[in-house]
Amino acid sequence: MIRRSCAYGLEFKDSDGFINDWCTLLPALELAYKISVHSSTGQTPAMLEKGWNPTLPADTLRKDLIDIHPTASSFKIMLDKVKLYAKQIMNDAFDYAKQKWDKSHKVPDFKVEDLVLVSTLNFNNIKGTKKLKDSYVGPFLIVALHGTNTFKWNLVVNWKINTPPFQ
Repeated sequence: MIRRSCAYGLEFKDSDGFINDWCTLLPALELAYKISVHSSTGQTPAMLEKGWNPTLPADTLRKDLIDIHPTASSFKIMLDKVKLYAKQIMNDAFDYAKQKWDKSHKVPDFKVEDLVLVSTLNFNNIKGTKKLKDSYVGPFLIVALHGTNTFKWNLVVNWKINTPPFQ
């Protein structure tokens, strides 16, 4: 069917401006289809049909003999430099943000059986107007530590909660 439709004059121009017809490219199309992995089977049609994948000419070429156009190589060099510069700038920004964070951040030193106040910023189950809501409630007793800043506390107020009380 593809050969029949190509015989009716389907032509295309390649990158150099030369006109080609599809019939000359059908063997390459067939080979590309046979060596591509299909999602339904997870294998190539050549593997299912013959039990082996054909060796391509590109597999036998030596990479050091390939001739690359100077414009393409200079464009790749420019892209590599831009990528390296962008990585360097991002790493500098990350380091600067880490220094600022480390300078102003203090690691809390909570221990079991300490009393803590809990922020009500994300509590939606406290009755009353938001304007008059207390910023912090407590004090609550720390029952267990689960990290440097995460702990389980003893909830003594009759609040409806769905998850265990962690800070």
